[in-house]
Amino acid sequence: MAFDVKKERASFPNLTQDNSFVYFDNAATTHKPKVVIDSISDFYSKHNSNIHRSIHKSGSIATQKYEEARKRVQHFINANKSEEVIFTSGTTESINIVAQSFGEKFLKEKNVILLAPSEHHANIVPWQLIAKKKNAIIKLIPLNKDLSINIPSFISMLNVNVKLVAIQHISNVTGAVQKIKSIVREAHKLGASVLVDGAQAIAHTQINVVDLDCDFYCFSSHKAFGPTGLGVLFGKENILNAMGPIFGGGQMISRVKIDKSTWAPLPFKFESGTPNIAATIGLGEAIKYIETIKLENIQHRESELISYMSKKLSAIEGLISYNKAKIIAPIFSFNIVGIHHLDISTLLNEKNIAVRSGHHCAQPFMDYLEISGCIRASLSFYNTLEEIDMFIEALRSVILFLKGGHG
Repeated sequence: MAFDVKKERASFPNLTQDNSFVYFDNAATTHKPKVVIDSISDFYSKHNSNIHRSIHKSGSIATQKYEEARKRVQHFINANKSEEVIFTSGTTESINIVAQSFGEKFLKEKNVILLAPSEHHANIVPWQLIAKKKNAIIKLIPLNKDLSINIPSFISMLNVNVKLVAIQHISNVTGAVQKIKSIVREAHKLGASVLVDGAQAIAHTQINVVDLDCDFYCFSSHKAFGPTGLGVLFGKENILNAMGPIFGGGQMISRVKIDKSTWAPLPFKFESGTPNIAATIGLGEAIKYIETIKLENIQHRESELISYMSKKLSAIEGLISYNKAKIIAPIFSFNIVGIHHLDISTLLNEKNIAVRSGHHCAQPFMDYLEISGCIRASLSFYNTLEEIDMFIEALRSVILFLKGGHG
């Protein structure tokens, strides 16, 4: 059966309220299908209870649904064990946990952390904090002209002092994919661990952490049609076992005495307190939704959107594109010569077009590009060619107006 975009679009309540509203801010957060929304309501209406504590019926059902979600995440990213899947509040917390826990255990003075200048702030600031604490050094990996990682330069930077490489899977600015397998393979040759920020990849491409062989992989639920306030940290079992917990409290312990405590086994060692149960169940439903409509259908649809949008944008006079490499996520970042990006996004909003302008939580990348910021139009599979036409027409009108014509 052919993939029916209109049918799937109808599954998202937010997209059916106003057909004149064009939502091109999916890199910031995606909309949620009704099955996800219903699963959250269903939990609070029928099964509200804490988990891993009580043996009563509601507690048992809640625990079962929560752990079923973990299993679903495990299979979705092809992790070897569900114990390697840790629920967090989002990609940001996942990276912070690794930075503080891995850093405390394995980083020593003068050790090196490698980052790219194109990273999201969430994959920069946590490393700054632990580097300062441990007197470690952050070094930047050079980029190619197409803004991808320069692999030969990266290899030349590797030595026994490099302990960790932290890299985006797909850029939240350019939509381009990095050569993660090559980066991991070369890093491992000299004993460095690799963390992959998969926030922008999870909704657009197949994730196989065993094939990638990365040591850590993290993403946020809300980037993949799930609820906000929830994320995933995958870590290889042996490394997670060697790391200590960051947050202390209930659930993450095995035995507590007044003078000392021992820790619960994985994954609970890193999941203190009452988790975001409803959101976790919602993420499970979001993954189930993706699996039902099939990721390959999403990829095929988004490939069509990328081709159409690229062609339309290329015809805009004075447009400076930052999509230098081939993109696999429909994220388009650009500026218009002589016009401030904020002015464009403000006027697009007046025309019911939602895009983002600014530095996109990537100020070092903006500095690298020698710009203050840019427009980002980010699509998802449920966007349409008609919406692209509406966006392009509005963009042309805004540009004409700001250049002194009649928009």
